[in-house]
Amino acid sequence: MSSSAAFAAVDFASFDADGDGVISQSEAQVNQQLVQIFDDLDVDGNGELSKEEFSKVQ
Repeated sequence: MSSSAAFAAVDFASFDADGDGVISQSEAQVNQQLVQIFDDLDVDGNGELSKEEFSKVQ
């Protein structure tokens, strides 16, 4: 999957706009590739990406 290259220079904090420690679906909207793989990364299905879940793309 080429998505890892797309996120190589992007860190978790740059998506976590409100600083609550998770990336919500609305925060993910700034990056179309992240939107496309959001559900795959959200392994616990809570509608948010934790740092651990997000780290799978890096």
